[in-house]
Amino acid sequence: MQKQVHGGDIYSKSYKLDFSTNINPFGMPDSVMLGAQKGITLAIHYPDVEYRELRSAIAAVEAIAPEWIVCGNGAAEVIFGLVLAKRPKTGLLIAPGFAEYEQALKTVDCEVTFYQCQRENGYLVDVDYLDYLEQKPEIAFLCNPNNPTGVLIEEELLDQIIDTCKKNNILLVLDECFLEFVAKEKQNPQKGRLADVPQLFILKAFTKMYGMPGLRLGYGMCSDEVLLNRMKEVLQPWNVSMPAQYAGIEALRETEFVNMTRDYVQKERAYMIAELKKIGFTVYDSQANYIFFEGPENLFDVCENRGILIRDCSNYRNLTKGCYRVAVKRPEENEELLEVLRAHHTAQRR
Repeated sequence: MQKQVHGGDIYSKSYKLDFSTNINPFGMPDSVMLGAQKGITLAIHYPDVEYRELRSAIAAVEAIAPEWIVCGNGAAEVIFGLVLAKRPKTGLLIAPGFAEYEQALKTVDCEVTFYQCQRENGYLVDVDYLDYLEQKPEIAFLCNPNNPTGVLIEEELLDQIIDTCKKNNILLVLDECFLEFVAKEKQNPQKGRLADVPQLFILKAFTKMYGMPGLRLGYGMCSDEVLLNRMKEVLQPWNVSMPAQYAGIEALRETEFVNMTRDYVQKERAYMIAELKKIGFTVYDSQANYIFFEGPENLFDVCENRGILIRDCSNYRNLTKGCYRVAVKRPEENEELLEVLRAHHTAQRR
């Protein structure tokens, strides 16, 4: 199994800027912070074990039944709870991809097959992925846009993937945690297919868009209520704290904040990609709030020595030393990173 390394390791390293985690550059909205504070004042009570108010708020925004929603202490807990409830014997993952999928599957001794995304194809999931689904794994995980590459699955292919999973009774876990950062016209959310495809499980989180990773709140959506009830049996009671529940309720009201963030990310990401290409790096077609690129093998150390943390992606399956991911942050922060990268490139050419 690939080594478990994450971004955001600010506790073992001194740093000035953290580009290694993909959090909203504008941080947590004031209303969300006030919601968390309200939760603290109510924390003398146990939280609602069914998180009914939060589920109702999510259901209203997603336009689905509250009974189709399960919440967790971050999206990671939802992933592990789902795997423990399903206990699949065979699974399909893509490489490179988010490490927690494999970590969760290994806890139930699941035999994992990997679909290798090809560098020469921009790390896209291609039509041959359907051949892997014809082997009928019990569960498959897809992240759209992918982490760490940020690339989207082509719309027609995603439809075919969902249809194939329905036909072969494969539980498809579609991770849409970064979809809100994608331009509206490219988003292609799949919640509209939940009713007719009980094999579809959509994963979402409040972490990135609302700048609240420390509060831990994620949720899953699925029309298979038998599966959701099994998940409740394996998840701990009171797994979503009062501060997280009330922060989530307030976050769902922040439509203007989400739209502003999305517009900003689109513009600033395009600028950063253009500048990284000018420096001479190979940059891939990320549609999320982060950029995946290839550069010198010592780039992580160079940045760290300047107090800047970037994500070294060499621990991802199917990636090597020299692969990196950086978040889109505020203009002055992005410029500081770019200046370090430009200076290093210039020094290397002398």
